[in-house]
Amino acid sequence: MRLRGVNYDVGRVLDGINWRPAYDPAETRRELEIIKNDLHCSAVKICGHDVGRIMATARHALDQGLEVWLSPELWDQDSGETLRYITEAARDAEDLCRRWPGRVVLSAGTELTLFMRGLLEGNSFQERITHPQFREHIWSGSYNEPLNAFLAAASNAVRRVFSGRLSYASLPFEKVDWSNFDFVGIDLYRDAGNRDRFPGLLQRYLGHGLPVVITEFGCCTYRGAEDAGGLGWAIIDFGQVPPRLNGDYVRDEAVQARELTALLDIFGNAGADGAFVHTFVSPITPYSEDPRYDFDMASYSLVKSYANRLGELSAGIPGIAELPWDDGQAGMAYPDMPWEPKESFRAIADFYRSAAEP
Repeated sequence: MRLRGVNYDVGRVLDGINWRPAYDPAETRRELEIIKNDLHCSAVKICGHDVGRIMATARHALDQGLEVWLSPELWDQDSGETLRYITEAARDAEDLCRRWPGRVVLSAGTELTLFMRGLLEGNSFQERITHPQFREHIWSGSYNEPLNAFLAAASNAVRRVFSGRLSYASLPFEKVDWSNFDFVGIDLYRDAGNRDRFPGLLQRYLGHGLPVVITEFGCCTYRGAEDAGGLGWAIIDFGQVPPRLNGDYVRDEAVQARELTALLDIFGNAGADGAFVHTFVSPITPYSEDPRYDFDMASYSLVKSYANRLGELSAGIPGIAELPWDDGQAGMAYPDMPWEPKESFRAIADFYRSAAEP
């Protein structure tokens, strides 16, 4: 595959919670160096809410020689606000295109059926996915027409101010009109329900005459996570004080490593142009030696974070100060970083290094 990628979150925001509460440009620059030189990536997908953070991070990544996919994400707003947000981000991104021509791609949205208000019942992501008729709404496909109307409007607005290439990170059940884009993008997770037919899922995306990119795929870090796929994160119970995992889980980094490399093989054999592993680091799901509070098990990240980058979040969740997390620990492989590589980091690094060799 041409694109050997990883997702890099600079602060997605959902329900008022910033997924990167403490943003340090110097730390970000160092992590991008590691992504390029040690993880052997050729591309990085930068996700987040704050457009300033996204653009600053993109400049660091482009300086490293990485291809950059920009994914500005305004969640739980209506189509008008979302369109204005994406268009303004595209206008800011044009400066990157002029300085680094041919190396910048913009996403016109991410999984909008779930994350934009108005396509499904519910004013928030949680209300939409827990709605009593959620499955009926998904099976009906009624969201596809308004989704494509929005994407057409977004494509037109973005192309007036942005000269780079354009994509969209779609869900498997969304039927997107790809004629508005330069890449077909798909967030694609394997789980127990689609495992047998998974290799064939990509085939319906290959007939559009466009390169196909897996914009997000991943696996969490516990035994059985390979069967949970995109819902592997849903094992944390925030209803308890302090929050904890909702059952007894066994940490298993090898499961994550095996699943990720197996999926990369499938994507490459199917003819995908590239794939972005989700995700590099997740500061808000720290590791603990106590398995009841090892939130890193619920994380898709390639590194296990310690609890020293929680920022304002450390006071924002009831009981979080009582959790047995070490907020003074640094990594051993990278002593200047507040995390330690998992087995998946090494597995992806080996896979990407081999893929880059002539």
